[in-house]
Amino acid sequence: MSAEADLSAPLPRGLVVGVATSATQVEGATQAEGRGASIWDEFAQTPGKVGGGDTPALACDHYNRWAEDVALLAELGVDAYRLSISWPRVFATGTEHVPNSAGLDFYDRLLDALLARGVQPWVTLYHWDLPAALQDHGGWTSRETVSAFERFAEAVVGRLGDRVQRWCTINEPWCAAVLGHETGQHAPGLTDRAAALAAAHHLLLAHGRAVPIVRALSPGGLVGIAANPVIAYPASGSALDLAAAERFHAWFNRWFLDPIYGRGYPAQIVAEEAAAGRWPEGGPAWLKAGDLDEMACPTDFLGVNYYSRGILRGPEEGNLPRVLHEVPAEERTDMGWEVYPDGLTDLLTLLHREYAPPALVITECGAAWGDAPGSDGRVRDQPTARFFGQPPAGRRAGHGGRGAAHGLLRVVLLGQL
Repeated sequence: MSAEADLSAPLPRGLVVGVATSATQVEGATQAEGRGASIWDEFAQTPGKVGGGDTPALACDHYNRWAEDVALLAELGVDAYRLSISWPRVFATGTEHVPNSAGLDFYDRLLDALLARGVQPWVTLYHWDLPAALQDHGGWTSRETVSAFERFAEAVVGRLGDRVQRWCTINEPWCAAVLGHETGQHAPGLTDRAAALAAAHHLLLAHGRAVPIVRALSPGGLVGIAANPVIAYPASGSALDLAAAERFHAWFNRWFLDPIYGRGYPAQIVAEEAAAGRWPEGGPAWLKAGDLDEMACPTDFLGVNYYSRGILRGPEEGNLPRVLHEVPAEERTDMGWEVYPDGLTDLLTLLHREYAPPALVITECGAAWGDAPGSDGRVRDQPTARFFGQPPAGRRAGHGGRGAAHGLLRVVLLGQL
């Protein structure tokens, strides 16, 4: 990597630069034209679960202002726009056999407008907005949700597959399973490790079953999954810290990627779950014959959502391994996540080495900073500009990395595999 790259030079041929949203974050109109409730609509109504008491009810009002938003995308000059489809906008309860035509009409209009402006749509089928009615029957802990997802995928790809050539089946299954079912930080807000294991399994099975649906109904389309793997560095060279980093990698990354690439579940974590009584001999009841084969259905790319790294300290005095964030505040986003561009290079290299997917696509990469307008009404978002392309001042070396003063765009351009 070179610190002297000229970011004013033309981008490499074939590099697609885009932006991304999710339906729940931007659409609003949660009760419009037949849309049902999602688990995030209900979760956001629980006091203390969402900052400021915000809900998806209005969001960015994209459902009504989509034409303005497409014009802004064109003005921004991006090549692609990754969006997700609201499952309850297409199937209000997830159990209907006929999709909501008004919901699909909205996506028809949106796609046509994007294509007319020369913006390539990348479509994610599931970005966490499970119909609330399905959650009432077990949600992702139930195998019936996998069948419901198949019907949803068939309806969406059957309607939009003539114009969409890039598909992601599931966004960040780790977040949906663990944050939603074990830690309770995301919808549906459960705190049950066994439920998280079952949810993870059914999310991966839903992915595997959706891949052939996309291939059949979107001729020539490419399909993959968008994961959120985190590169893990040991805090030191001690045996405990090295073991903690390996364990983190096994649960955070390999538990979700190994099955997709035909390796089954990592033996290390299976042994832990068996010791805890959550993995009986012969496997849990939700693990059926043939499931792992379906999960490993070949894909065209692996989507990588990168935001930061993990620094692992081994257990001390009986405590569990923990992730450290020992960096100055000026090197963190407003979410407290460290800005560490070298981690992206290391992560892509790791994924290429361990799984050799046909392609690696950076499906998300960004940072959260307060970007309110100044007194003149303009937003001067210098932290984000530095994040993507300019070296931050005073960069110091961190745990396990090279301490290079590069923005993330610099890493993407110069650290390609």
